[in-house]
Amino acid sequence: MSKYNLPDPRNENTLVYVNGLVPRREAKVSVLDSVVQGGDAVWEGLRVYNSKIYQLEEHLDRLFDSAHVLQFENIPSRSEIRNAIFGTLKANNMSDGVHIRLTLSRGVKSTSGMNPQLNIYGCTLIILPEYKGLVYGEDGLKLITSSIRRNAPYSLDSKIHHNNLINNILAKIEANHAGVDDAVMLDQNGFIAETNATNIFLVRKGELLTPFADACLPGLTRERVLEIAAELGIKAREKNLSMTEMYTADEMFTTGTMGALSWVKNVDGRQIGKAEKGPLCQQIQAYYQAKIDDLAVAIP
Repeated sequence: MSKYNLPDPRNENTLVYVNGLVPRREAKVSVLDSVVQGGDAVWEGLRVYNSKIYQLEEHLDRLFDSAHVLQFENIPSRSEIRNAIFGTLKANNMSDGVHIRLTLSRGVKSTSGMNPQLNIYGCTLIILPEYKGLVYGEDGLKLITSSIRRNAPYSLDSKIHHNNLINNILAKIEANHAGVDDAVMLDQNGFIAETNATNIFLVRKGELLTPFADACLPGLTRERVLEIAAELGIKAREKNLSMTEMYTADEMFTTGTMGALSWVKNVDGRQIGKAEKGPLCQQIQAYYQAKIDDLAVAIP
């Protein structure tokens, strides 16, 4: 296990929200909950910096969009979820260096089964706050290309931020066996989609490139990086990217809430660029960090 993912002892005695506050060690969901029965849930990852939650409203927008597509019923209101998040952080006196796993399941069923009509009790809201730094560190990522393909929209649309993550887990298992950080996942046509956990950016001849958001999640950090590129006057676009374009890129980095911007050292044994954090990644990363407060919501 990466040293950046080791458990933090400060989390042992925290409170977790499962339709109400409970001690972390006692937090649990029913065996009849939809997240247990069929992975029938949606989720978001939130970062807390200096008493503010980064991109809270954007994450809630995506949570509600995903729940709407899956036709969840009796969903807690936006204000109820916001207050539950704020209350959980306050109860734990957490204000910085915190990651929140926010999960909304279809809820408890009346009996075991996949039919959503068995869900008659309303949704289950789970808020898991943890002291957790950026998970990849600054040493540069080593990746492999996975044999597992990322879901195509015709099978399961990646724009639904759902809990059905078996494909990603299988890809991560391959990365673990290879002794690397993560795995690049391709789409059904063999173009780069994303890693098992993050979006991907390449730099080629001063241009910033990222895969179309067809077989990948259009992540919020990905979106922010594209906005930053526009603000800084950096040429950027989406396109189909092949493995060869990845191997021969001048720079490569990944984006996501868990790791922010993380530069890539090599993929499948091929060195990427100079095997160091490139100038464009450094420029965007510095701007990203400097502007966090502009998109953060203060904890009341």
